[in-house]
Amino acid sequence: MEVINTIGRRKTSVARIYMKPGKGNIVINNRPFEDYFPSEILRIVVNQPLAVTNELGKYDIRVNVKGGGITGQAQAIRLAIARALVKINEEFRAPLRAEGFLTRDPRMVERKKYGRRKARRRFQFSKR
Repeated sequence: MEVINTIGRRKTSVARIYMKPGKGNIVINNRPFEDYFPSEILRIVVNQPLAVTNELGKYDIRVNVKGGGITGQAQAIRLAIARALVKINEEFRAPLRAEGFLTRDPRMVERKKYGRRKARRRFQFSKR
């Protein structure tokens, strides 16, 4: 089997992954998975599609991710891994869709409007 290449996005993060059969090694931006995501919660988020399909430890994954914060990056990687699993086996689509891993989260930061301090923040109202 050749290398599967997919992309995942979340907020301003973009993750490109290269997935091939292996021992379960995950390398993110040329750093080990555990070093890049020190938080256990973010590691669980990245591994969720593999856990749902019982594919943990079967694929080596190389990730290039840029933009955003670490939470957005973890969720972008999760989307990319879910898309790669569907490319490998179409039967994974139903369980991944049920968990919501194949849907790109469209929420973005709202832009700041002119004359305001933030996107929605008004100046303090004074009656007198």
